[in-house]
Amino acid sequence: MSLTNEQIHELGEEMVKVFKSIYDPEIPVDIYELGLIYDAHVSTEGEAKILMTLTSPNCPVAESLPMEVEEKVAQLELIKKARVQITFDPPWSQELMSEEAKFELGML
Repeated sequence: MSLTNEQIHELGEEMVKVFKSIYDPEIPVDIYELGLIYDAHVSTEGEAKILMTLTSPNCPVAESLPMEVEEKVAQLELIKKARVQITFDPPWSQELMSEEAKFELGML
């Protein structure tokens, strides 16, 4: 079964909700608003590919955070498989944070 463009669009919105439910344990802001999600795609076969980064290569949740993202995205209806790829190119910086995240952290 192939997913329609409408289903893929809806899954994209659902994935954003998932990203906004996952928090960096060191910073009280979700990974989406922090700018840790660089890209996310859903194929017509229902496979999700997420390109993300961490606040630093030595991040204490370097193992668990990507797994949590994979597991939570994989739970979405119509997603058959979720895979997270970690990149440090470009490296994360505070400029990637949303205005909301900067406000939350008192940076505005």
